[in-house]
Amino acid sequence: MSDDDHAVPVFVLATANPDKTTEIAAILGQGVALRPRPSDVPEVVEDGETLLDNARLKARALVEATGLPAIADDTGLEVDALGGRPGVYSARYAGEDATYADNVDRLLEELGGVPDARRGARFSTVALAAFPDGSEVAAEGVVEGTIADEARGAAGFGYDPVFVPAEGDGRTFAEMTPDEKHALSHRGRAFRSLADRLGVDQAP
Repeated sequence: MSDDDHAVPVFVLATANPDKTTEIAAILGQGVALRPRPSDVPEVVEDGETLLDNARLKARALVEATGLPAIADDTGLEVDALGGRPGVYSARYAGEDATYADNVDRLLEELGGVPDARRGARFSTVALAAFPDGSEVAAEGVVEGTIADEARGAAGFGYDPVFVPAEGDGRTFAEMTPDEKHALSHRGRAFRSLADRLGVDQAP
């Protein structure tokens, strides 16, 4: 462990998704020292009814497995024309083993013929830090937007190619640079809020 690790709080990161790991590390910057989820810790069954439930399940599982504080998050995309779906099931909307492209394809198929005025949507992320003493700190980030008619852009992941944030300039998240996306995104807002509540320095 380096000297720097003693100067900042250490958390195990519950996700093993490399895309999410990269984003979270970029958003939090040097304010925390993130440890990867141990390879012998299995995926947590995300059977909670809310994003907060799932974030808590994941964080608590890592605390129990490692004895260290842990950070987890869960994200959902709510589409107005679909009654709020896919919501908490966003990551597995097209099936348990769905790829990003599978989920996007299903979403676009279900929105086929839906006019722009009814394609409103929002991304929500709940970020949660859990501690061995049973305490926790949680924060939420939300961004409003619309679902594009087709996928655009090669950056990002998940539903980024079809989500156009209302506060942006008409580009999808997948057409933005990472810094541009983090400034507006649900995950950026959730983790900046979490860092603030934890009292740690944030990325510049």
